[in-house]
Amino acid sequence: MFIEKEYLEGWIKRIMERFDHLENRLTKPPEKERHRYNGELLLDNQDLCMMLNVSKRTLQRYRSLKNLPFKRIDQKTYYLESDVENFIKEHFNKSS
Repeated sequence: MFIEKEYLEGWIKRIMERFDHLENRLTKPPEKERHRYNGELLLDNQDLCMMLNVSKRTLQRYRSLKNLPFKRIDQKTYYLESDVENFIKEHFNKSS
């Protein structure tokens, strides 16, 4: 079977473009969608766990003790950025 050179080169070019596209998707992590409430940034449990280097259970304890204000939106817990900053100032700076 004989394949024309231009036809084959076209297919190779499309395949290489597809590989480049896949490589870009794999090497660049998807940007996390940032939610806002009244213009203020909302942080979720994962954001806060990583930021404070604590477990989800510790965040639950902070919420239960009413040390850390939170909002429930669509059965997910969010924290206002300003509330988190105030919490850090009040509770983490005491021990330093």
